[in-house]
Amino acid sequence: MKIGLVCPYNIAKGGGVQEHVRAQYTELRNRGHVVKILTPQPRDGSAEGMMDDIIFVGGATDFRSPTHTSLQVSASVDTEAIGSILAKEDFDILHFHEPWVPVLSRQVLSRSTSVNIATFHGVIPETLMSKTVIKVVTPYCLSILKYLHELTAVSEPATEYIMSLTDAPVSIIPNGINLSHFKKRGTKNNKIKAILYIGRLERRKGVKYLLQAYKVLCQDVDDVELIIAGDGPDREKLELLAEDLELKNVSFLGYIGEETKLELLQKVAVFCSPAIFGESFGIVLLEAMACGAVTVAGNNVGYSSLMQDTGALSIVNPRDAEDFARRLKLMLEDKDVRALWQTWADKFIEQFSWPRVIDQYELLYESALKKHRK
Repeated sequence: MKIGLVCPYNIAKGGGVQEHVRAQYTELRNRGHVVKILTPQPRDGSAEGMMDDIIFVGGATDFRSPTHTSLQVSASVDTEAIGSILAKEDFDILHFHEPWVPVLSRQVLSRSTSVNIATFHGVIPETLMSKTVIKVVTPYCLSILKYLHELTAVSEPATEYIMSLTDAPVSIIPNGINLSHFKKRGTKNNKIKAILYIGRLERRKGVKYLLQAYKVLCQDVDDVELIIAGDGPDREKLELLAEDLELKNVSFLGYIGEETKLELLQKVAVFCSPAIFGESFGIVLLEAMACGAVTVAGNNVGYSSLMQDTGALSIVNPRDAEDFARRLKLMLEDKDVRALWQTWADKFIEQFSWPRVIDQYELLYESALKKHRK
């Protein structure tokens, strides 16, 4: 098959959608498919030197999302160029990631003669529904539905918005991770007594609640360390909060690369992601599991949907500092609970290996071509 993956974000930047698209590209290519990525040209030249199979369509601009995350998204397109690209490439499948994001997907969809697949990744906070979604996103999203042949989402929470607009079925195909990459040096033994956070330092990630819970935890446990990796608009405020709370053994590392991330995940006893909203899945939780780090996670809809059965032990209300601290202590110190959780996690993560995820996409592509190819 010849497949075009349409990504509305700067493909060179970090982010769950971009990582998904890059991994999907690699796995599909390894299976013999011809794959291209259609994406906006970054403003800063950050995509130079990347894979050869990127087709730049229009340009990108900086955008602050409803969940306060900064992104570079598609802002302009050359409609004549799109027509020429599609005619030249003659894709069997065009796979649109986050097609509701203006403006690239709609311009490509309206000119596509391929079978069009959509994947919805994100959730939209309920508090923003009336102001942002209903006024802006919903009319736009409705305008593209008629061009889409098959709908998918990475999780149940990610289906909710699109299912409010259509009766068409939505297939759940989860995000994937490279298990061999994360497991190759992972070990359950010789973990340091530390809690690790990795991610953006912004309000929705709930790091201030982690600091408050850590303050309570240290009243009972005096030999624990808190490591905070990542950068963002709230970094200075969080560092000041740590000082005001007189916290000990807290380190702010700033942005870290992939190798450092792996090293940290593989040596700490607990990974904590206390996000309060805006999560539809939880790739970072799966990465921590694969590295053998027991996980504590915020009770947002995405994490709660992912962490089922024994994994529900991980879910906590970040705003309740006392309960949060008790859960951290349990996951740090109770050997029986840690062993039970890790046994569950080892089996649970296998379903998210990229080969298994791409198996599902291939089956969908083949079925869609039979049903919809003109």
